[in-house]
Amino acid sequence: MSDFIAEWRANAAHLARHGLYDPAHEHDACGVGLIAAIDGKPRRSVVLAGITALKAVWHRGAVDADGKTGDGAGIHVEIPQAFFREHIARTGHVAGGGRLAVGMVFLPKTDLGAQELCRGIVETEILNFGYQIYGWRQVPIDASVIGEKANATRPEIEQIMIANNDAGSDTEDADETNFERDLYIIRRRIEHRVLEAHINDFYICSLSCRSIIYKGMFLAEQIDDFYPDLKDDRFESSFAFYHQRYSTNTFPTWRLAQPFRMLAHNGEINTIRGNVNWMKCHEPRMVSALFRDHGEDIKPVIQTGSSDSAALDATFEVLVRAGRSAPMVKTLLIPEAWSKEAAMPEAHRALYSYCNTVMEPWDGPAAIAVTDGRWVLAGMDRNGLRPLRYAVSSDGLLVVGSETGMVPLPESEIIEKGRVGPGSMIGVDLAQGRLYHDRDIKDMLAADRPYRDWVRNITELSYAPEADAALPARFEGAALRCRQRAAGYSLEDLELILAPMTEDAKEASGSMGDDTPLAVLSQGYRGLHHYFRQQFSQVTNPPIDSLRESRVMSLNTRLGNLTN
Repeated sequence: MSDFIAEWRANAAHLARHGLYDPAHEHDACGVGLIAAIDGKPRRSVVLAGITALKAVWHRGAVDADGKTGDGAGIHVEIPQAFFREHIARTGHVAGGGRLAVGMVFLPKTDLGAQELCRGIVETEILNFGYQIYGWRQVPIDASVIGEKANATRPEIEQIMIANNDAGSDTEDADETNFERDLYIIRRRIEHRVLEAHINDFYICSLSCRSIIYKGMFLAEQIDDFYPDLKDDRFESSFAFYHQRYSTNTFPTWRLAQPFRMLAHNGEINTIRGNVNWMKCHEPRMVSALFRDHGEDIKPVIQTGSSDSAALDATFEVLVRAGRSAPMVKTLLIPEAWSKEAAMPEAHRALYSYCNTVMEPWDGPAAIAVTDGRWVLAGMDRNGLRPLRYAVSSDGLLVVGSETGMVPLPESEIIEKGRVGPGSMIGVDLAQGRLYHDRDIKDMLAADRPYRDWVRNITELSYAPEADAALPARFEGAALRCRQRAAGYSLEDLELILAPMTEDAKEASGSMGDDTPLAVLSQGYRGLHHYFRQQFSQVTNPPIDSLRESRVMSLNTRLGNLTN
């Protein structure tokens, strides 16, 4: 891969000398994508393709002055059961039936006392749930390949292996799902106890019986050199998610490298503060029988200090653990623009109308790659401002990513290719071994529940109620001034804002700044609505043109409280 990068740079320099390449055309954004075996069977080639794709998007990440410290890269793959069972056997244990779970853990590097305390907390919570621990494993690393700054903040990286004592449920899928849910609750309980112990340099990358995450604050091209595990031929997987981070709204750290527990994400979420606050509002009413009496252990859903992607991942995860599938959660959190889509099937419209009563959309330019253990999914937000391209190969691979050509596929082996459009999805049901396109997924979701019956009680107020005939049509003189004063109108409002609206049927425009004092500091009367201000994204996303805005945005609002 280093030869590939060197050749790419040489070609770019050659084109620049001849005026055929302008570095200004390069745009910084995260590199994200997935590779999946459509038949759902683990392959070594999937892991190799994921590593190749990650290295191909090395230019999407930032590089420190030392030339070796990156702002985060990682890969998310299926747990290679044979690899870890052999390690367990070498320690003198006999791995039992069912899938074993592995936790990828970042421990404090220099504080040995804190390390031991964290290990004790992890083991205690696992044992309290009745699961058996096979032991800890020191993850092999090559620290010489990463930069000085990355090494200075590098955590101690270890893995803990856990037996599924409850193996033997009615179906293997149900057994794994229950185990995964318990592991989720265990992880949240561990996180709470570590915070109570005032230990900050602790993080669980993954704790799962299905998948494992290798990530860190290094460059994409260093992934398998830093983690030699990934070079082992026993590392097979039916899917691979990869991400090269470009930091925008947080400083790079080992824990904020992606992928996260369920998704890898490209884009900034414009409504992040609003969505986080909404989740806080939902938490008092959040109840699920699947969590039994551990409902409080998973709160707060979004931890303090999370990036926008980490916050979305935490919300995605809690909805999946509460029983929803990955396609349904994507539809809830990142829906397509549906209210003005005249050609949309009524069944789909009813589905989105239902979703609108359950959860506020996480709005912003977003391309995601996500898995819930069964589904492997790639999706776009309704604006489509982050690209996602896909290709299906003749040997049964689905490749989706933020760029074309991340995985070299001969044109003769590509049976289908295209883009994931705004609000669209493409994915693989690993249990069925089937590829689903966007319309297939939405038809399946719409038919899953009687959404049209459920949304019949929603009333759309698309008109203004008629004025009471007993009230005068117009106010003048003292009556008018009294009402203007009650509404907080000033002479400036009347002359500079209302006059152009009434005379020219246009909104007033101006070039001066807003020097109006904040309502809370104002000495004059201010209406209640003045105490609320819109906060916009602090990053430079592409501007929304008027035509796109008319299609994908709406000023409609919802009246009525959300329940559980």
